[in-house]
Amino acid sequence: MEFSIATLLANFSEDKLVAPKALEKKLAPDDDSLRKFQIALDALERIGVLEKDKGRYRRIEQESVVEAKLRCSSKGFCFAIQDAEGAEDVYIRESHLSNAWNGDRVLVKIIKEGSRRRSPEGEVYLILERANPSVLARVKRTPKTFRAVPLDDRLLFELDLIDQSPELQEAIDHLVHVEVVRYPLGIHRPVGQVVQILGSDAEVADDLDIVCCKHDLPRAFSPYALQEAESLPTQIKKSDYKNRADLRKLFTISFHPDLGNSEFSVLDEEEKESAQYCVDRAFTLEKTDSGNWHLGIHIADVGHYVAPDTALDREARKRGTAIYLADKYISILPKELSCDRLALLPEQERLTLSILIKLDPTGRLIEFEIQPSVIQVDHQVDYKMAQAILDGVEAGSPEVLSILENLLEVSRAVRQMRSARGGFELNLLDTHCHFDDEGELGPIVVASLCIAQAMVSELNVLGNQVVANHLQALSLPAIYRVQPAPDPTDVSELAKLSTHLGCELELESEEEVQPTDFQSFVEALAGSKAERVLTYLLEDSLKPAVYSITPKPHFGLALDCYTHCTAPLSRYTDIQISRVLKAIFEEGRDRRSTRSKDRVNLGHSSCHGKIAWNVLPPDLQAELESQFAQLVVHLSERESVGVDAEEDLEGLKKTGFMKARTGQTFVGLITGVQSYGFFVEIEVESPGGSLLRVEGLVHVSSLKDDWYEYRSRQQTLVGRKNRNQYRLGDNVEVQVKSVDYYRQQIDLVAVGGGSEAVDDNDDPYNNY
Repeated sequence: MEFSIATLLANFSEDKLVAPKALEKKLAPDDDSLRKFQIALDALERIGVLEKDKGRYRRIEQESVVEAKLRCSSKGFCFAIQDAEGAEDVYIRESHLSNAWNGDRVLVKIIKEGSRRRSPEGEVYLILERANPSVLARVKRTPKTFRAVPLDDRLLFELDLIDQSPELQEAIDHLVHVEVVRYPLGIHRPVGQVVQILGSDAEVADDLDIVCCKHDLPRAFSPYALQEAESLPTQIKKSDYKNRADLRKLFTISFHPDLGNSEFSVLDEEEKESAQYCVDRAFTLEKTDSGNWHLGIHIADVGHYVAPDTALDREARKRGTAIYLADKYISILPKELSCDRLALLPEQERLTLSILIKLDPTGRLIEFEIQPSVIQVDHQVDYKMAQAILDGVEAGSPEVLSILENLLEVSRAVRQMRSARGGFELNLLDTHCHFDDEGELGPIVVASLCIAQAMVSELNVLGNQVVANHLQALSLPAIYRVQPAPDPTDVSELAKLSTHLGCELELESEEEVQPTDFQSFVEALAGSKAERVLTYLLEDSLKPAVYSITPKPHFGLALDCYTHCTAPLSRYTDIQISRVLKAIFEEGRDRRSTRSKDRVNLGHSSCHGKIAWNVLPPDLQAELESQFAQLVVHLSERESVGVDAEEDLEGLKKTGFMKARTGQTFVGLITGVQSYGFFVEIEVESPGGSLLRVEGLVHVSSLKDDWYEYRSRQQTLVGRKNRNQYRLGDNVEVQVKSVDYYRQQIDLVAVGGGSEAVDDNDDPYNNY
């Protein structure tokens, strides 16, 4: 594991002394990291961050010092963004960066308090964790050496290159991937080494190489992790069956993703057959004589094989989440595990954690139980095949058809229960959820899902909800998935704008936005002319969903408590939740004391409200709480990196696709208006034959026929003389002027369309 000050300091608190030996195994598993660990302890003591007392250390409270992440501009100024919701951003001048770079996690000392109109000002006191271990850059020649100039203009430095080989001479002005060998020290520039020459420019370089280098995505596992993976048993041992529910006789079905479903996929049918994918959950379903349903969601028991603080665990923790890049899959575990030995494959016995849920015919939860189990998948289908069987297009066995039809019926009942509590859905295209749950946005996105995938997503959300409720009821450490409500001012402005677009949206309360507000918005928008534009604005108003150690509401799902646990082969969060569940089974106290005869079933919902003691041993409880407090920010950031990487790859492919269409004319929809121009979404036929949505900018400087004024509240640019306007939701004819491939910018010019502006006195929107 790469050592950082952030991971070290996360283990200390002001009221607790920590012995270095207790941290060495976790933070310094090899000689190199042990050396860094000892140097860091000494340095942190010298600068007053840690205090030593009889060989142990504690964290010292530092007045006016905050932890934050840097966000810099190309002009040299930065803001330190604090993790706490509502905390002020701290302005940092270039002279106060102390060699910190954009994206770095830092401690910032406040040197000037903020006012009503100005942010507080600070200086970087300590760099906790570097965000750029490598950079994309161009090679340039200086009189004495070669240097690398980062393509990201927010990285305000050049790197001296240690490689002086003839190959580098030929790479001048080429795009290269540079690994940082040494970060800047005082007045000395950083030093880097070229690890890959990508091409003469971004268009020549491979898209996947650019994205992996830009986001520093790993494409290989360490030898230690691979060695551990190889040493894991290939067969279930007899001792593994002990204390597990034997569910092998239940008819079990699992689903795998549709491969090659990207608009730019290049997989042929033979490649799809040989491609590998991870399947980390399976389903069983039985109907009782009383009409109730017994639903089983069975999750691969990754925690049984991957122990904490092993090489495999450290690699999975560092990666955080699996990333899907078109036809490439970057997993958190080696494919020998994620796609084979631990995957829930047909006709293979597998160790699992089972969430057994009893529902009535309306989808109401009656009771549930979580327990270790062993299963055997009888049948596996992808979503297209499942959909074809449900539609009667493809023939399936009676057992497969029956369970698919019943799962669909149950999922629809569960969806009705979600809708009844206020959960809403967004009708968005080109949005992919690779984990078959609510996805990154928060609410379930329905337009991009077939019925079979929507069915599985609904059931996975239910499983996550059940586990979160159980952990909260038992007062156990957990990593929760939370989503704050949108800002009421933003949504209020959106509602007013909707009136201007011919659609009435009303908030129940101006003070707080409720999920039911968005539910009614979505219903009101359905079928309206402004549906697509206003849905985009609803999407933009949503706050990001993140991880937290505190149970808080999840806005998109209208839940007070939610977690992620159904994808342990793809998300490290889910592995950690499975470890908490295993701790309940193996070390949980099911009664107040050994003398008490009254026991509870710690895996069953019947124990809720009956426990008045600590379920886990105090040391284990404290250890898990400490681990999770360290993890939540890292896991949220890794998810963000994954989303950005996937969007980057899609963006590069779209701009490359549109570069060949420079000069062509299209009719598009205005999806955003700013003072500098307006954005237009156009539809073109993709290589796969379906419609591809691409967005470009018509800059105001290209509107030569008049001087255009920007009306922010109306989202409109209006000509002063000709009264022509370009308004949000209008159709406009545009021509592709130019394409910047690396920055993924498509410049358009308007050649027709727009509408006639109404007089100010006749516009009812001006009454607001």
